[in-house]
Amino acid sequence: MPTLKQIVEKHDTPAGRIFDFSILAMVVVTLFSYSLSTIPNLSATGRIWLSRLETLSFAVFSLEYLLRIYVATPKRKYIFSFFGLIDLLAILPFFIGFSVDLRSIRALRLLRLFRILKLARYSAAVRRFHRALIIAKEEIILFLSAALIILYLAAVGIYQFENEAQPESFGSVFHCLWWAVATLTTVGYGDVYPVTIGGRIFTFVILVIGLGVISVPAGLVATALAQARKLEDAQNQPPVPDETNNEV
Repeated sequence: MPTLKQIVEKHDTPAGRIFDFSILAMVVVTLFSYSLSTIPNLSATGRIWLSRLETLSFAVFSLEYLLRIYVATPKRKYIFSFFGLIDLLAILPFFIGFSVDLRSIRALRLLRLFRILKLARYSAAVRRFHRALIIAKEEIILFLSAALIILYLAAVGIYQFENEAQPESFGSVFHCLWWAVATLTTVGYGDVYPVTIGGRIFTFVILVIGLGVISVPAGLVATALAQARKLEDAQNQPPVPDETNNEV
């Protein structure tokens, strides 16, 4: 007879797998019900049933959270772990009446499938990506710092060009930050755009810089991933036998 700790924490037992897959099935059902609840013309009866399902799911997830704390050794390790914090955030709004709906964050709990199914290939890919981030850590930090500086300078620059022409859209540097983010990321929603000649020339320059803002991190990570794969292959390669020891 499996113990409560084996059922809750172990993934290699039948009871543990039933427990894990039942929780994950409930996660999928609640994500689907949350999506349904956003339909504007949903009937009153449908909303009542979705509300009851949500109450049931909060009860199940709260019980699961308490069980995981109860069987955890040490308890602090689970409470402050990634999944522990996700489990807490998924149920916290129900008890404190938080205005922000965090039910969708439960989707992150589906990452437990990788551990439950013991997908070694994906675990190796995660380790490789982590190693790549370590390899390119200094370059990424330097680039992100430079990107934040460019973002601020772009907001200040467009403010200087467009403030008098469009005070409602470019009323302050803080208003201009939205335009700077949309332009530097080359999204360009079109809701706020320059009308002066100087502002348009400045926007062209920012768009060119934005292409580099998007491409440079991707290149850094791709290069680092290639290096990480080479390091992994070198570690997994069997040692070459010393032929000199075989000579007669």
